[in-house]
Amino acid sequence: MEKIGLLINAMIHYYSGDARRINHFLKVYGFAKAIGELEGLDERTQEILEIAALTHDIGIKNSEIKHDSSSGNYQQIEGPPEAQSLLENLDVDPTIVERVCWLIAHHHSYTDIQGIDYQILVEADFLVNVFEDNMSIDAIRKIDNNIFRTRTGKKFLNTMFEVNSMRGVGFP
Repeated sequence: MEKIGLLINAMIHYYSGDARRINHFLKVYGFAKAIGELEGLDERTQEILEIAALTHDIGIKNSEIKHDSSSGNYQQIEGPPEAQSLLENLDVDPTIVERVCWLIAHHHSYTDIQGIDYQILVEADFLVNVFEDNMSIDAIRKIDNNIFRTRTGKKFLNTMFEVNSMRGVGFP
């Protein structure tokens, strides 16, 4: 998918000089792509998921400028307009842009998750955040119990952090 390569290039340029944030969105993208493929998403949903994973934190820059904070609630406000502009410049289908912007506007809201793309985006972001934030095993278990729903996401979380949440669910 050529657009993904162009989007990665655009996002690296957008976050020029901020290797930490570039690495974050690339890691979220990698997990989202893998979970989506292993969960058997259809091609369109997979494309939406991958684009959303790459752009999910695009609101951080403007959140820090306008609100002096990178808080999730500000990201959800500031992200969609930035993503819309960037994605329109890459000629992404308007209906895909609309869903991606909606996902960006909700990716820090963990109740009433609507859609497998939303679920996987949240799980992929948590897989990266758990590591980057050095969360405790108790916090990870809580996330596993309250947030993770996909079989693949749970397997990744358990394998990476030895949460042992998968016993009795078809995993060793």
